[in-house]
Amino acid sequence: MALPAIARQREIIDRRALGEMLSALVLDPASPDRAPVVTLARRALDAGRREVRRRFEAGGSAAHCVAEQCFLVDQLVRALFDFVTGRVFPLANPTQGERLAVVAVGGYGRGEMAPYSDVDLLFLLPYKQTPHTEQVVEYLLYLLWDLRLKVGHATRSIDECLRYAKSDLTIRTALLEARYVWGEQPLFAELKTRFDAEIVRGTAGQFVQQKLAERDARHKRVGDSRYQLEPNVKEGKGGLRDLHTLYWLAKYIYRIDDVAKLVDLKVLSQEEEQRFARAQAFLWTVRCHLHYLAGRAEEHLTFDMQTQIGERMGYRDHAGSRGVERFMKHYFLIAKDVGDLTRIFCAILEVNEQKPRRLAWLRWGGGISTRRGLAGFALDGGRLTIPGEDFFRNDPVALLRLFRVAQEEEVDIHPRALRAATRSLRLVPALRENPEANRLFLEILTSKKDPEIALRRMNEAGVFGRFIPDFGRVVAQMQYDMYHVYTVDEHTLFAIGILHQIEAGALKSELPLATSIAPTIASRRALYLAVLLHDIAKGRGGDHSVIGERIAQKMGPRLGLTDEETETVAWLVRWHLLMSGTAFKLDIADPQTIRNFAERVQSPERLKLLLVLTVADIRAVGPKVWNGWKAALLRELYHSAFDLISGGATAEARDSRIAAAQAAARQLLPEFDAAEFARFVARGYPFYWLSLDAETHARHARLMRRAEASGAPLTVETRVDAQRAVTEVTLYTADHPGLFSRIAGALALSGANIVDAKIMTMTNGMALDTFWVQDHSGGPVDRPDKLARLSVAFENVLTGDLKPHREFARPPAIHSRTSVFTVVPRVLIDNNASLTHTVVEVNGRDRPGLLHELTRELTALKLQVSSAKISTYGEKVVDVFYVKNLFGHKVEGEQRLAEIRAALSDVLAKGNQPPAAAARRSREPAAAK
Repeated sequence: MALPAIARQREIIDRRALGEMLSALVLDPASPDRAPVVTLARRALDAGRREVRRRFEAGGSAAHCVAEQCFLVDQLVRALFDFVTGRVFPLANPTQGERLAVVAVGGYGRGEMAPYSDVDLLFLLPYKQTPHTEQVVEYLLYLLWDLRLKVGHATRSIDECLRYAKSDLTIRTALLEARYVWGEQPLFAELKTRFDAEIVRGTAGQFVQQKLAERDARHKRVGDSRYQLEPNVKEGKGGLRDLHTLYWLAKYIYRIDDVAKLVDLKVLSQEEEQRFARAQAFLWTVRCHLHYLAGRAEEHLTFDMQTQIGERMGYRDHAGSRGVERFMKHYFLIAKDVGDLTRIFCAILEVNEQKPRRLAWLRWGGGISTRRGLAGFALDGGRLTIPGEDFFRNDPVALLRLFRVAQEEEVDIHPRALRAATRSLRLVPALRENPEANRLFLEILTSKKDPEIALRRMNEAGVFGRFIPDFGRVVAQMQYDMYHVYTVDEHTLFAIGILHQIEAGALKSELPLATSIAPTIASRRALYLAVLLHDIAKGRGGDHSVIGERIAQKMGPRLGLTDEETETVAWLVRWHLLMSGTAFKLDIADPQTIRNFAERVQSPERLKLLLVLTVADIRAVGPKVWNGWKAALLRELYHSAFDLISGGATAEARDSRIAAAQAAARQLLPEFDAAEFARFVARGYPFYWLSLDAETHARHARLMRRAEASGAPLTVETRVDAQRAVTEVTLYTADHPGLFSRIAGALALSGANIVDAKIMTMTNGMALDTFWVQDHSGGPVDRPDKLARLSVAFENVLTGDLKPHREFARPPAIHSRTSVFTVVPRVLIDNNASLTHTVVEVNGRDRPGLLHELTRELTALKLQVSSAKISTYGEKVVDVFYVKNLFGHKVEGEQRLAEIRAALSDVLAKGNQPPAAAARRSREPAAAK
């Protein structure tokens, strides 16, 4: 690539001055000491690095930074090479076989070196290695290693280089970027000439195919999404390596050293080349900041780095907009640009290499077939394309029809057509009020033939965001938290795809209720549009559900929906979080909870729509968010609300479901006699039977029988659920005040992170508590030694031998990844959500031992916890406790409620303090307790 000129080079490194100082060293000919040489070279290297960093952090470009890093290393290698060959191992008249060239390969060869990148060197020989060249290479490498440079190296003859390049794609790519540094330049010239003639010529098709396969394998290895929470700037999808791939293909096929020359060759447009340059500049800037902040070769843009780099790059917080979110949105937009460029360019090359004439793709018509029913489009190699360059200009509505026809015909779209669509985006705004264009869009969105694929194509081409400007605002919109895995547009497209799968019956085994409901929904078009719009107002400040409702009221008529459909869409967008909030935060065994929910929903049709929308929304948040526990809660809420809304005999319907659950459990317990099973049935309250599946009921029955037979005060059962990546820990013991708190403390001290919990008190006064836990890496706790630690911790905590609050008072050895986030602490107390309990909801930043501290505080406040809902959303926890006072009544009195708020707020506030301050504060009450 074209390298920028290096300004004031001697301020970075003065090779002549360094060479003179090295020449002045007095060496012992028998055993030359490297230490004085390393001291001088280290001084020059450190000074040069400081100057390069100073320039960059003073506002210099990343392009200059990476070029200056290369210049610094070049000059250092040259000075040391001259010293080694001139002073340490001098030869007055070297033979032909003793010639040696130093060649830069990889990124160093390309002239791009991040602050802590490896130095990739090729020591090039005319033929086999001689004792002299071996001595020179070895001594030079030791000097570089002594300087603590990470050196990747190979010593090869020209013939060896070419032989290895034929069979090894990595070596071939490295030689493609080879750059002369020092030594015998004719050797390097011979290598380049023979490489072009013997390796490159006639092998472009093979190289394209192999590099694309290599790219795909890399994407799978590091995560096949350009919208990862903490992206890999170098290797990730949409990162620098994808740009490098484009450059390698261009260099190999067109023999160019600068992507800008592809414009002259009419391979890329001027605008596309500028997008490439902008993307490269942005990603290199991020990568240089990453290296400097980490003090090492760090490529992952982690949460803490995102905040710091965003600030360094000028992204400031504004009202309703966080700087880090705008920075990451820019990052993801750049990643999208990289994806667009590499997709178009690589696909064009792939098609080109399958044709007999080079650059045949530039000529319209050749190899194109037409058939009736393609609405004016044509097929080229089985892909839908346009018949001429002016097609969209003459028929702008075809910008929507292109995606509709491809969807109906179930064919791919030719990169030529996608490229033409992207170039015609200026035509899209005029189509927003065009009835035919809006009809086509609604047909795409609600098609039975996978709307996700068609909408993704539209999004990649830029048509989607231009046609629906509100959607364009959330393209690459990141939410700065650990819960939302994808950007808003990615999440929305995933949700539409999941809705389609539900409707098609593809998820019947995982989502039986939603699958059975989908065919009975009358407002199908409204449902698809609601899924599209449910998060469309994210990132605007304020309640995105309320703002989204207003957007829906305008969008419905524009797309041709009836007034009734538009009202339904607006209601769904406004209340799309109602069902999950009720199921996951409130006690749905409480009749008041069901009444409040039903009053808001009002109709069976809305309930069906809301259930399917909620399921699709949750499933699309991330791969590990949906689980059986959430499914059970939503299922029970749906059935209870449906019975109430439809005016059916609620008690009878509820009793029939309880009877069905008990009958299913009975089938799985053939070893239980009638009396044993009856005792088990009598222990469960209605919600116990309605909220768990038959297999869980059967496990609990056996657990209780085992506990009674052994007479043990505590019985623990663990079960690894690999599909959900959690370990389920079930405890059966006598219920008493503070039990929940101590169990939570034991789990936290054992290194288990509680991701969900359900506490139940059975009719016999025994506690049946279930916790779903993970280890710190986000996987199940499945090692036998860790499981044994859990059991020991439970016993020690319940006997009082281990006191969790004292352990948590100690400063953590390793700070949690959540420490970079600030979650505003919030304590909400509601005496209307339940007829019998006071509902206490706490929101705060997650940390080890938080659940233990909260429940310990509730016990200290003389409150009884009857049930709890424990939810973790990345770094944020939302814990809801149903409590009573010591007399079994609701907690009344504003002073008493204020006392509860203050105590719990104090616990939550510690989570947002710097680690040292939190540790100091946590020690203070520990002594008093």
